[in-house]
Amino acid sequence: MDALELLLNRRSASRLTTPAPQGEALQNILAAGMRAPDHGALRPWHFIVMQNEGIERFSQLLHQAAVNSNQGIEAEEKAKNAPYRAPLIISVIAKVTENSKIPEWEQVVAASCAVHAMQMAAVAQGFGGIWRSGAWTDNDTVRAGLGCNEHDKIVGFLYLGTPALKASGKVAMPDMTNFVSYF
Repeated sequence: MDALELLLNRRSASRLTTPAPQGEALQNILAAGMRAPDHGALRPWHFIVMQNEGIERFSQLLHQAAVNSNQGIEAEEKAKNAPYRAPLIISVIAKVTENSKIPEWEQVVAASCAVHAMQMAAVAQGFGGIWRSGAWTDNDTVRAGLGCNEHDKIVGFLYLGTPALKASGKVAMPDMTNFVSYF
């Protein structure tokens, strides 16, 4: 699949199974993340790769976060089961450098670009993925469990594996009329 086809037909795969990227495929994914646009060469990101026991520890962390937030039994079970949606998860944290000439928002955007690059690298190698975010990215228990500093931002959790369902056809291109203007 060439790069343009990959980008124009990007879609998330929400149902993922084994195998997950391993070895050279996983290294390619991480290397793609390292090549994200990065004003100031700060490399303002940290990748936490979770699989096997790491998925189990992440499950325990999300469960504890739900308990600590008094979300109730149903939410606690949902949190505990969430990491098992894929055989591999990469948590991406924007490691924000304070008092830098590079604004915080640019550092967060750079880390976000890393997630996108990693997802595209996974798809280019025959895997699937979905970038998940939500309330867990701001949860104090999750942030502490993943080693975040005060100004760090969890930009998402990249769930990776083999798509359980084969995608049908190309993705329809949305009408760009309301999204593009020329100056």
